[in-house]
Amino acid sequence: MTMHQLKIAGQTYHSRLLVGTGKYKDFSQTKAAIDASGAQIVTVAIRRTNIGQNAGEPSLLDVLPPSEYTYLPNTAGCYSADEAVRTLRLARELLDGHKLVKLEVLGDPNTLYPNVVETLNAAKTLIQDGFDVMVYTSDDPIIAKQLEDIGCCAIMPLASLIGSGMGILNPWNLQIIIENAKVPVLVDAGVGTASDAAIAMELGCDGILMNTAIAGAKDPILMASAMKKAVEAGREAFLAGRMPKKLYSASPSSPTTGMIG
Repeated sequence: MTMHQLKIAGQTYHSRLLVGTGKYKDFSQTKAAIDASGAQIVTVAIRRTNIGQNAGEPSLLDVLPPSEYTYLPNTAGCYSADEAVRTLRLARELLDGHKLVKLEVLGDPNTLYPNVVETLNAAKTLIQDGFDVMVYTSDDPIIAKQLEDIGCCAIMPLASLIGSGMGILNPWNLQIIIENAKVPVLVDAGVGTASDAAIAMELGCDGILMNTAIAGAKDPILMASAMKKAVEAGREAFLAGRMPKKLYSASPSSPTTGMIG
């Protein structure tokens, strides 16, 4: 997809970097990092972050007003389709009928690898219920296509395990998913530093969602700024079309005709 702006569920965004709101030391640091990232879509774990369900406690909505950011409620911490569906129905109530959500159903607490069977079941239910579902999944191209076919508005394969910072472990699978998708493909999970983000975008990803890579950096605000630039640079490089790799075929940068001597 070579559009110059990211389009998800009928809405257009100029930033292709989506950022999580967890793991920061406080809401003030969260706000500063989000601003530095330039992100327009912010994802929030409904089971871990207060957006009104805990009356009398500080709410993320006061720091990141929904009038300025597109909220992407997620189901982090859910291990079954039923849990995930209940969580996102609550989010819809708290956010006045908000439909855009991020579905993730995890397989086990040690690796946080997705349970794709439960993910498929939850996606079917949510789509029938009127949600616009962005879905976290494995980098299996067959599962990715099935999730698209049942109506998910964006496919979000992992680069590596959530919070691992290991970068893209299987670029070949990502490329197959990208080439076969008719909806946006965004890398979700595993990005560790700016070069990981640039590589994902150079592969042709439509965007990237990250949290730990920014929140877990020594200077989260500076890392957020670096990620913003990396995503933009990677996208431009993809659109520009890199030169072919040539093994043992040196080509001088400057012309050799007319050289003195």
